Amino acid sequence: MKNILIIDDDINIGNMLEELLTKEGYQITRAYSGTEALLILSSQTPDLILLDLMLPGLDGKELLPHINGVPVIVISAKAGTEDKVELLLGGAADYVTKPFNIDELLARITVQLRNVSVKGSGSILEYEDIRIDTISHSVSVCGQAARLTRTEYAILKLLMQNPSQVVTKTLLLERLSEDTPDCMESSLRVHISNLRKKLRDLSGKDYIEAVWGIGFKLNED
Repeated sequence: MKNILIIDDDINIGNMLEELLTKEGYQITRAYSGTEALLILSSQTPDLILLDLMLPGLDGKELLPHINGVPVIVISAKAGTEDKVELLLGGAADYVTKPFNIDELLARITVQLRNVSVKGSGSILEYEDIRIDTISHSVSVCGQAARLTRTEYAILKLLMQNPSQVVTKTLLLERLSEDTPDCMESSLRVHISNLRKKLRDLSGKDYIEAVWGIGFKLNED
């Protein structure tokens, strides 16, 4: 489920967007100021941000340079071409003028999420609610940052690179030895057990399945 962060201090508009997007199958996080948004972004990585410009404290234009790696659709009453150009050059992915058409906004959201998937195909791995950025080595589950050890990260990355296959213990140990020489067969199960717990604590779901006598795979249930 894709997570969208709505940053808007207008409660009515925020409620309307949350209701609409929830019905469309998105997970929603809310922030009512630029400062609160920064706090949320320090621990979560949404898939997309809807950003109002007129925010208390740190406004949307000041917040935009602090957002990296996440597409931002600016939603603003300012309709001037100069405003749009400045924000698009400043890092916004798109710009929607208030009042906006619901179907148009949904289409723009779909396009941005699709673009992220295409652009990030070489560096982003996704499986259900798990997302790995192989460049920054960051992992998020349901939009929340997962703090993994080097070995846990390497295990998860290998499983997500082979999402429909059983990864044998031999292959796991062989690949892990390149990045994490401390992982041996005697400790592999401990590392995987710890990884499963961290993922389960963030999502409520057990993502890793043991295939008796062979290895491990991502749970497809």
